[in-house]
Amino acid sequence: MNWTNFEFNNPEFLWLLTLIPLLAIWFFLMRKKETAVLTVSNLKGFQTKNSILPKFKPLLPIIRLMALASLIIALARPRNVAVSKKIKANKGIDIVMAIDVSASMLAKDLKPNRLEALKVVATDFVNRRPNDRIGIVVYAGESFTQTPITSDKRITKRTISEIKWGQLDGGTAIGMGLGSAVNRLKDSKAKSKVIILLTDGVNNSGFVDPKTATELAKGLNIKVYTVGIGTNGMADFPVSRDARGRLQFRKQKVEIDEELLQFIASETQGQYFRATDNTKLQEIYDEIDLLEKTKIEEFKYYNYQEKYRFLIFIAGSLLLLEFVLKNTLFRSFI
Repeated sequence: MNWTNFEFNNPEFLWLLTLIPLLAIWFFLMRKKETAVLTVSNLKGFQTKNSILPKFKPLLPIIRLMALASLIIALARPRNVAVSKKIKANKGIDIVMAIDVSASMLAKDLKPNRLEALKVVATDFVNRRPNDRIGIVVYAGESFTQTPITSDKRITKRTISEIKWGQLDGGTAIGMGLGSAVNRLKDSKAKSKVIILLTDGVNNSGFVDPKTATELAKGLNIKVYTVGIGTNGMADFPVSRDARGRLQFRKQKVEIDEELLQFIASETQGQYFRATDNTKLQEIYDEIDLLEKTKIEEFKYYNYQEKYRFLIFIAGSLLLLEFVLKNTLFRSFI
């Protein structure tokens, strides 16, 4: 019996089991009435043999009650249900995450820093998109496709975990980062194409104007969600290295070109978000996850294995046993 997928098709019949204790009491009270009694003044004239059969007399009503309980449970239709599922994705989404990896992403207003906080949240986001293809673009003073659009989530997550600062020229080329992400999606056949553009600064390098890249995205029906990362006010930014090569930090004002990010999102029918701490960053990715849902069809197939037949067999066997015992071994005692 597989109890994991066990169920009763008609569980309301199980209420009849509450009658079993009442019937047991009734059999007990009626026991003396069912026994023939002969009153004599003296038993010396009778030859008697010791027998244990009368002691087993209560077995008959017990057998009858067991048969009744089996029938009641059979009426409740016990069965095992094997459920198999088939999932079909009707509408896939191609997503490119364009991630700023400039030195300012090492600022410590998010813990342990902006880049590491982003990597944790981005990995969780990938885990929740099993039916979509995802690519990774990184940018600083220049841009680079870290991973083309792929359905292999292991590759995508490994790429995210290996993102480091210092692999690209310094600066923040938002236009180039967006342009590279658009280039990854321009030949996509997906019905929905999305870019998640994250930055913590202002566009100060690169040869692609962010507004030009926005027009390209708009023309290709690519939706862009922009995320400005950084607290309001001051934060610890890396400014130099000491004699041992360790980064030195100093308080500086957080500057994000929110007007540009709002423009990019508005023109492409996306949304702009501001992540001021780890919790807010997680909430932003949660919201994007809800906004961009892949349409899924789930088909369930049920295979039922009925168990009531065995219970009916048990009930019939018990009733037959009671009939045989009543008319053979216990015939003279009842």
